[in-house]
Amino acid sequence: MLGDWPTPIDAIDVDGRPIWIKREGDSSTRYGGNKIRTLEAWLGHTRAANAHRIWAIGAYGSNHAIATVLHARAIGLDAGAILFPQPHSAPAHENAGALVATGCEVVRLRHVLEVPFAALAVARRDRGSIVMPPGGATPIGTFGALSAAFELAEQIEHGLAPAPRRIVVPIGSTCTAAGLVAGLALAHALGAWRWPIPIVHAVRVTPWPVTSRLRTAELAARTLDRIAALGGPRPSVSLVELASRLVVDGRELGAGYGRPTPSALAALAELGELRASPRLDIVYSAKTAAALLRLHRSHTAPLLFWSTKSTARLAPPSLAALRAAPRALRHWLGTLSTSST
Repeated sequence: MLGDWPTPIDAIDVDGRPIWIKREGDSSTRYGGNKIRTLEAWLGHTRAANAHRIWAIGAYGSNHAIATVLHARAIGLDAGAILFPQPHSAPAHENAGALVATGCEVVRLRHVLEVPFAALAVARRDRGSIVMPPGGATPIGTFGALSAAFELAEQIEHGLAPAPRRIVVPIGSTCTAAGLVAGLALAHALGAWRWPIPIVHAVRVTPWPVTSRLRTAELAARTLDRIAALGGPRPSVSLVELASRLVVDGRELGAGYGRPTPSALAALAELGELRASPRLDIVYSAKTAAALLRLHRSHTAPLLFWSTKSTARLAPPSLAALRAAPRALRHWLGTLSTSST
């Protein structure tokens, strides 16, 4: 296993009432977050395919990209990253700097629209490698979040938290949200989830159509189909039913991916004052926290915050590693907006 399971679950007090937190950021001291569950399946798939390298696709400061390289290297696999530009922020710079520090091969794109062409070119050039889609969002990648639904059920059974009414999670590549929707359906069908099925409240950090509600529900359905194809049960739940258990909240997206919003900055400041607050970043979890506080103050409860930002701090690259990085990425790392967090 790559991760330290189960990840902790506890509560913080906001306005005199609890908000429950699933601390996915503590999933690894090397580099944690929700992507570790995704990578356990993907790296196993890479080994089973006898591939020599796995490629991640994401923005310059992608959590998925740095997690892939660090964890692949830890189990003896090579890894590379296909990266496109994003707005400046301190967490994005931390991730990108750590990626540069690994010395992994980087394919630098000018725009996100180049992703499909670059992925195809890398797959053709680097025969015997695996190129994941952004975020690893296929039924392979969703297996990790699916298993997390069973982990959560066991923690609730042991009295560590109440059964949530809503699970509040960021939605970028859709992998985690779809996996949770599928996992809750399967756990309920098998009797592991004995409570009303919660709504997965997915807070949009990337725009439509990537984070389409129907597209996410379809990925959940394909995940359940994959389980059945491997010999497991297939719950008698339709695509419409799966979609009804998912809310895609676009109110916090603002001007787009990686761009701060006033509500996200306010949530970052408010929760940052709490001693037990999870680590937040302006790209994903602070926007999700803004929606969380909005729901909390509308008296939706119990709420469970799926806290996805790694708590591990990453060291900056050496000067030699910076000099070896693609020029555009090196320039981007040298410019950090003072208005970003």
